[in-house]
Formats: sequence, structure tokens, C-alpha cells
Amino acid sequence: MNVEHTVPPGPRWLYLHGFASGPESTKGVALAAHFARQGIHLERLNLRQPSLEHLRMSAMMRTVRDAIGTARDRAVVLGSSLGGLTASRVAEEDPRICALVLLAPAFQMMTQVRRSLGPEGMRRWEEQGWLEVHDYAEKRPSRVDFGFVQEMDALEERSGRWPDVRVPTLMIHGRQDTTTDIAFSREWARGKAHVRLVEVDDGHELTVSLGLIQTEVDDFLRSFRVSVSTTPAPA
Repeated sequence: MNVEHTVPPGPRWLYLHGFASGPESTKGVALAAHFARQGIHLERLNLRQPSLEHLRMSAMMRTVRDAIGTARDRAVVLGSSLGGLTASRVAEEDPRICALVLLAPAFQMMTQVRRSLGPEGMRRWEEQGWLEVHDYAEKRPSRVDFGFVQEMDALEERSGRWPDVRVPTLMIHGRQDTTTDIAFSREWARGKAHVRLVEVDDGHELTVSLGLIQTEVDDFLRSFRVSVSTTPAPA
């Protein structure tokens, strides 16, 4: 007699946008449409948590953990820039994440921000209590308070400068990126057999490389495309 059994559904697919961006970002929308054509739902999370002005990594990480679901659920997480760093930080703690795709990840973000703003810029941020940024989602000037810096520094002090990720990881980073230096991705990937770094001739947004990104991600995540189905078990 043949007995039918149900193959468990595959992992959830989550997309994490970057700093001062949102769920409607160009890459997020393009990737969601790409996977939708293959019958895969890519959930684009809102990481402006609890708000852009009071942005906190702890709230962003909690949003990701909640989106994965129950203790039995699994997730493939794609993250861009700060979203890539967030994905990595969650993955080092949460065994429910089974694979990562990191697009220009913001490794050692505060090191890079301090380099960009310089000592005077950082002093003004601390003294004013906020930094003016361009809100790419709302298309207007906005602010991020200095608590973001304090929490990010505390996280690195507690967990280390580099995320300790053990799951299969694909990274795609542009050599012309002037926002998140590719040197950090190169250093993090060095010597890790489970990490593949693909370098492209593109900037931080990676919009020129969207087609290549889709091809690379399709190939990398092929083994994770498990759908709900029923199959007969042996008699």
C-alpha cells in the first residue's frame, strides 16, 4: 500500500534593505519580482525600527527573528548594506537561518562611518545628538540619533568586530563602492570555504549588476528551493 507523506515547506525568503532605505528599494523590488516569476515569495522587511530617527540594530535584528517564524521554521536571508550586516549578526546567533546573500554588506559599519565623517563630523553628531541623512524611502532629509552609534559600538564590543557566520554565504560587492569599502568584504571572506565573494564593476547600489546578481543568486540558492508537495512513500 502506498502511503502519502507531505514534504515540509522550504525556508522563508527574506530581504533586508539598507540604511535610510526601505522595503520598496530598487534591488528589493527587482529581486522580489524575479523570484515571484519562479513561484518564490521574497518578503521585504521594514528595518526602519523603531523608526529611522531612532534606528537601533537590536530592533532590526528582532524584526528579522520575528519574521522567520517559529522554532521549527528556517529562512534564507538576502541583505543589502546595513541589511547585510543585520542578516550576518542574526545568523551568528540564530540557527534558523540556513543561507545568506549579502550585497555590499556594511561590515564594521562604524569604522567606515568614522572614516567618512572624520573626527569633526562624529563630534558634531554626538554633541547635536543627531545626524542629518537623506531618507531614500521618503525622498526627503531626515535624522538619525546618536544612540545608533552607541548601540553599534556596544554590539561590536560584545560580539566582536566581525560576525561569526557559519552558514553558506554568497557576497556580491562592487569594486567602485565608495559607501561600504570592498576591502572589508574581502577580509571577511578570506579563508572561509563556506563564503563566496563575487566582485563586480559597480558602485554601492549595484543597479548595473542586477542581472548578474539574479543569476548568481539563482545558482547559489538552487538547493534551497523546496516546495510543498506530496509524494508516495515506499510500500
